[in-house]
Amino acid sequence: MNQRVTQIQERIRQAAVLCGRNPDSIQLVAVTKTVPPATIRQAMDAGLRIFGESYLQEAAAKINAIADTRLSWHFIGHLQSNKAKFAVRCFDLIHSVDSTSLAEALNRQAGRIHKIQNVLVQVNISGESTKSGTSIKEAAALVYAIHEMENLSVKGLMTIPPFFDQPEKARPYFKALADLKEGIQKQSLPGNEMTELSMGMTGDFEVAIEEGATLVRIGTAIFGERALSCYCISVADPVPFIP
Repeated sequence: MNQRVTQIQERIRQAAVLCGRNPDSIQLVAVTKTVPPATIRQAMDAGLRIFGESYLQEAAAKINAIADTRLSWHFIGHLQSNKAKFAVRCFDLIHSVDSTSLAEALNRQAGRIHKIQNVLVQVNISGESTKSGTSIKEAAALVYAIHEMENLSVKGLMTIPPFFDQPEKARPYFKALADLKEGIQKQSLPGNEMTELSMGMTGDFEVAIEEGATLVRIGTAIFGERALSCYCISVADPVPFIP
């Protein structure tokens, strides 16, 4: 585990340096979908502190099991509005806000626990019907709508490009997200930080860094291919309470 984490961190550093960026401006989000708590603890021992989950029930169980306040948990999967109550209790950053209705639900639930919930707007840059996310045309309007919500803070944008065997083919999608962020920033909304770009995974994160990624979501390169015997909980199990 230590060797794999060190290798990824070095690749992030090299990619940043080669394009003239400060490596410290890029955060590694270790994607732990189906990864058991014991393995996550190994990743913690290797120095990782940010973990990304895609399924709410699975994530809540792990957060309760590990119970380490040094960690930052990010939600990176598709989120339904009826799960907003649990999401705001579990996660420091939600990468996948893709509609006004979801944002309103998160804002309402965050207000009930007196929290300012940090979020990213997910943009379906490729326009694929199989992917979640707002469209490029509607992204700015969603950012502006969230900006008006008292208990949400929109920190930037997220995207998932089509899968390519050649990372270079993903570059136009990463560039498009970076250009979109820049365009929204030029609107100069008061207090609107919009500093984050969540893009790039195991197969293409170096290209994403070259195009401005600040959050790279990496699972396979750290934990290996997912196995059928990996940790999971029954969908019938209740979501554990996170105070």
